[in-house]
Amino acid sequence: METPLPPAPMKRLVFVVTEDWFFASHFLPMARAAVAMGLSVAVVTRVRGHGAAIEATGARVVPLEAERSSLNPMAAGYAAGQLAAILKALKADIVHCIALRGILVGGTAAAMAGIPARIYALTGLGLIGARGDRAGRLARAGLRHLIRGPLASRRTRFLFENPDDARMLGLDPADTAVTIVGGAGIDPAAFVPQPLPAQPPLRVALVARMLWSKGVDTAVEAARLARAQGAPVELSLYGAPDPSNRRAIPEATLRAWSRDGVDWHGPTRDAADVWARHHVACLPSRGGEGLPRTLLEAASCGRAMLTTDVPGCRDLVRDGLEGLIVPPDDAGALAAALRRLAADAGLVAGLGQAARARILAGGYTEEAVAEAVRGLYRELIAP
Repeated sequence: METPLPPAPMKRLVFVVTEDWFFASHFLPMARAAVAMGLSVAVVTRVRGHGAAIEATGARVVPLEAERSSLNPMAAGYAAGQLAAILKALKADIVHCIALRGILVGGTAAAMAGIPARIYALTGLGLIGARGDRAGRLARAGLRHLIRGPLASRRTRFLFENPDDARMLGLDPADTAVTIVGGAGIDPAAFVPQPLPAQPPLRVALVARMLWSKGVDTAVEAARLARAQGAPVELSLYGAPDPSNRRAIPEATLRAWSRDGVDWHGPTRDAADVWARHHVACLPSRGGEGLPRTLLEAASCGRAMLTTDVPGCRDLVRDGLEGLIVPPDDAGALAAALRRLAADAGLVAGLGQAARARILAGGYTEEAVAEAVRGLYRELIAP
């Protein structure tokens, strides 16, 4: 009688992300999908208040203190050394690095630990992607050299939320090592269309971290211009300043803006309720986006979108179909778009219906994104 072979050991997947809140708000479906396909999953992150939510997916949480706001080479090198030891202890088979700092630190650690199967998931280039000056160009050139050079292996796969970011790093979006996904995806059963409020006034919401890079000041100026020109427009701001981000808008400034048709409400835990009470999602970003989750949520709720002609935003929103697109840093153009929407309730409703349809058919659901990522895992664990 033949002795049965022992079961094959579970393959180990390790996510590397700097902040637990970021993983909890965007990537829990990926963790659940990995666990469901039989992988042993760990999330290495700076743990604050979201460890339990991550562990509820079946993943293990491993703490690592690393400052997200700094790309200081010495600090990043120290964090990479710590992380390399963690990856070796976890016996990682695949390292899935999320966001720019996660890629730089996690990719270095994976190389130090001798783990060739890596996924680099870029969720936007931030200020480096938005800057058009020489410093920005040099920074992007440096990133291209690192991410495609010393940090890359033959078994490295690249995950982008828009094709512009792939090109910015010198990669062809059609390359077999590149996968473009619909952001982190959205659950269309959790974000469902509700009847639009009565119009007028046109109720506009901006739901995002309160950062200058999100164009919050442009939205405030545009709303005041539109009102001064006779359009019945109300702007609500939902979000908190991010103290670890040097582009955070001071709370005093946000409070000073809260007058004359503009209201800052602070952060919200119920974005679906926000969209039920508003007609339009506004995100006049200055760039550096991957694919903003706030637009995915609004679109899934059947709301028209008003955004800027920057990577990520323009990939989800097509001008005149799901929303209106204006140039970044152009309060006048944004005000004109607000006036147009305020004068045409039928247009607002039609754009919102098209936005919901795009979510369902365009690969922007959590399941569509999870299936694309599962495909990468299957490829990397194959013999």
